[in-house]
Amino acid sequence: MNWSATAAILLGLAVILGAFGAHGLRARLDAYSMGIYERAVFYHFIHALGLLVVSILPRIGALRPGPGAWVCWLLAAGIFLFCGSLYLLALTGVRTLGAVTPLGGLAFIAAWFLLAFGLVRR
Repeated sequence: MNWSATAAILLGLAVILGAFGAHGLRARLDAYSMGIYERAVFYHFIHALGLLVVSILPRIGALRPGPGAWVCWLLAAGIFLFCGSLYLLALTGVRTLGAVTPLGGLAFIAAWFLLAFGLVRR
């Protein structure tokens, strides 16, 4: 999988979703829902940037490719689960979607700890 390209696409999508929130949703969402949406965009950006950085580490020899791929998969899963559930929660108001959010958070946590472990072992 080309994780650098995936990260670039996710970063572009974060810009689109952020602009959509700022310009298209500001008048439609209440303050609580807007805060959730903005939190989703923030975590989306941070972890997509992390995905971009991690995708480069095996190429420069700082991380073995196997652990690097796992970290990338976990970051992508976290963006999908954590940010995706928050985007949907903000837009729909369906609070049961919030039950998915911690799974994405766990994926983020696992990714960062696996990265640390992989960097120490290298």
